[in-house]
Amino acid sequence: MKMPMKKPVQSDSSDDSDGFSPSGKRVKLEKNPDDYVQRRERNNIAVRKSREKSRAKARETVQQVDKLRKENEMLEQKVTILSKELTVFKDLVLVHAGTVNDNNCPSQAFPTMVVQVTSNDHKYSASMKPEN
Repeated sequence: MKMPMKKPVQSDSSDDSDGFSPSGKRVKLEKNPDDYVQRRERNNIAVRKSREKSRAKARETVQQVDKLRKENEMLEQKVTILSKELTVFKDLVLVHAGTVNDNNCPSQAFPTMVVQVTSNDHKYSASMKPEN
């Protein structure tokens, strides 16, 4: 909302009507107390609104950071679990490859191996039994 311009106080040394003196300084405007109070009230409301908006944005940012931190922790736990699983599977493959190469017979007794990895969102249990 655009405010109407105040008329500058006419001085004897200046005949400009733009509110500036010849030296480039602003000429004091006439103040209507009612207009001034209204402008101040509107400005105070705008400042409160702007500051509240800024606080709301800061709260939203903090919530987003907390959410992302929790998600990151969960993902890190999942990476740890999957890394353990990968290690177990690699060990299984190496054990199997070792028995096949040593005996040249895939039907030889395979050692029984039971692995259980648990967390709050994942449970894994594997068991390899010898074939008969």
